Amino acid sequence: MKNSLLIAVMGCVVISLSACTTVQSGMGAVEWTPSSGTLKEPIGEGFHIVSPFSEIYQYDLREQEHQESLDVLANNGLSIILDTSILFKPVNSELFLLQTEIGPDYYRILLGPLLRSGARKVVGRYSPEEIYSTKREEVEKEIFAEVNRKLQSKHIQVDGILIRDVHLPKVVQEAIELKLQQEQRALAMQFVLDKERKEAERKKIEAAGIADYQLLIGKGLTDALLQWKQIEAIEKLVQSPNSKTIILDAGKGNLPLILDTRTFEPESKPNGAGKAH
Repeated sequence: MKNSLLIAVMGCVVISLSACTTVQSGMGAVEWTPSSGTLKEPIGEGFHIVSPFSEIYQYDLREQEHQESLDVLANNGLSIILDTSILFKPVNSELFLLQTEIGPDYYRILLGPLLRSGARKVVGRYSPEEIYSTKREEVEKEIFAEVNRKLQSKHIQVDGILIRDVHLPKVVQEAIELKLQQEQRALAMQFVLDKERKEAERKKIEAAGIADYQLLIGKGLTDALLQWKQIEAIEKLVQSPNSKTIILDAGKGNLPLILDTRTFEPESKPNGAGKAH
């Protein structure tokens, strides 16, 4: 009697434990039962009581990254290897449809092939040089748009596709790098030439301004005005303590006029000590 009771209790415990499930943080789950099949209402995080005959399929609802190396062809037929990362996650409210239409292995079945197909389609429109240097971001955006277009109503959300690295044949990569260096040198030289050209234009404008100024001033100069300015200059020289002898041009056909400014110096006066300063 005691053994039968013990067996019954242990059986109840086993059945109770098998009828429980725990959904971890960041996860979502879908329940399948023999009587009803896949239940439409998803199971959230935490501890849940379920049928002992149920099967539970859990999905990671957090942002996931999958790295993949893609072998694609450029528009000239050259083989290029793209190291990519795709960021994705299942749509929580559509777990029932994802489970019934695709299943937990949705990356291998759907997302991976779409990524490879979209990358080949987009990269085929670009040259190796563009993909390697100038248009990598543009290629990323086009692949992202192509994958999202094909993923409509597929219950998966793609948040980004990144090209981490581009691998070209060594000879082609070296040729592209050399060309880019030469372009940078050409841009630097063009900058110098533009700078010199602008400086030449500035000097030309400055010279024209000086010539116009001299022409304008020249029209206003007369012999009388020049003589008056000469007299003013002589007067200042005479008053200067450093000037001793001044030689003046007396005009065309006349001998030069020599002035000794010391004759214009005032007589020194003795100070209190009887000395002249």
